[in-house]
Amino acid sequence: MIREIMRDTAFLAQKAEPAMLADLPVAQDLLETLAVHRDDCVGMAANMIGVNKRIIVFDNEGSYMVMFNPEIVKKSEPYEAEEGCLSLTGTRKAKRWKSVKVQYQNESFQTRFKTFTGWTAQIIQHEIDHCEGIII
Repeated sequence: MIREIMRDTAFLAQKAEPAMLADLPVAQDLLETLAVHRDDCVGMAANMIGVNKRIIVFDNEGSYMVMFNPEIVKKSEPYEAEEGCLSLTGTRKAKRWKSVKVQYQNESFQTRFKTFTGWTAQIIQHEIDHCEGIII
């Protein structure tokens, strides 16, 4: 189901709760909502559709990927970026890392580790910030 984009910064500033198997439909809603906004958006976190859970979806080099309970476990090469967000107006500066190793759970809730670099790494960092209640 395509959901409305959350713009309430008080809600967005809350730290997300861990996702569980019962939250699988939220990931589907996120994917459908992201697809509708694909011209303006490359990733979304569950709080952007009003659900305070640790779930992110993002464009991973041309196909969408879902992560449940993502955590950055390693990062390298910091740089300054300027980012926009579908939930906010304008752009803001953010410290990002060129490479991040992420621990997450897949749709079967199996723990996985994967290293991302460049643009994809930046998207993931932005969405994990959402899970942490960090508003860029």
